[in-house]
Amino acid sequence: MSMLKGKSTGVAVITPFTNSGVVDYDALTRIIDFLIDAGIDFLVALGTTGESVTLTPDEKKEVFATFVRQTGGRVPLVMGLGGNNTAALVHEFQHIDVKGFDAILSVTPYYNRPSQEGLYQHYMALDAVTPLPLIMYNVPGRTGVNMTAETTLRIANEAKHIIAVKDASGDLTQGKKIIVNAPNEFLVFSGDDETAIPLTLMGGDGVISVIAGGFPKTFSAGIQAAMTHNTEKANRIARQLLPVIDLLFKEGNPAGIKAVSALKKLSTDEVRLPLVKASQDLTVALRPFVEQLD
Repeated sequence: MSMLKGKSTGVAVITPFTNSGVVDYDALTRIIDFLIDAGIDFLVALGTTGESVTLTPDEKKEVFATFVRQTGGRVPLVMGLGGNNTAALVHEFQHIDVKGFDAILSVTPYYNRPSQEGLYQHYMALDAVTPLPLIMYNVPGRTGVNMTAETTLRIANEAKHIIAVKDASGDLTQGKKIIVNAPNEFLVFSGDDETAIPLTLMGGDGVISVIAGGFPKTFSAGIQAAMTHNTEKANRIARQLLPVIDLLFKEGNPAGIKAVSALKKLSTDEVRLPLVKASQDLTVALRPFVEQLD
């Protein structure tokens, strides 16, 4: 039985930086406590939102250690660990310290645009060596390739340690096909905030979310309503949050959510190049939501 079974709202946590651009570990501990105190079910360290691609190996190690130390076993922890060089990633899986983590989230290979067979072979290679249960992450908008429902199901049925998919395709038809045909214990998390509540209403297992990093109580209430088939409440919250979700992604992720974090006095709004921080206009547009929602 997966540690994540029944845990419906996860957050892809930002990596906060000081104004001079170094990782702000004090702010990270504040954010971890803020999310756990707000009732978030599990946390993802160094996913896309955590700007993992612009962190040094030493910074990554320290970020992971901070999550383990600060969480103290209060909620399950998921480690973001992906790449587009299968052999290098296999090596990393075999040597990384996973103590304190409960699962690994690994994105489909980006930039080299593998075929469906290539995606299958990639995940089966990881399945053979993973030290923890593995969650696949399909995010075609970032990787240049969509992992189809058929490929996802093929892996779900054949892999021994792959327990879930985070589907950020935003394609509800594809999501439903996976939900309906997946093995019993296989979990389907949305990775797309806009369609997360509808996907959960279709029988999904919840979300790994960006918006829940800034509005954890509101968004998890929507997901919880969807999990318990309270369609009216779930749809009401989905409608309420739609304008905020649009704003959060308007200038790219995590610029929007870091602006929210700064407005909430949890961290600065700094990001690392090639990303740039949210414009003043966007920050002003987000402020009323920060004042109204929690």
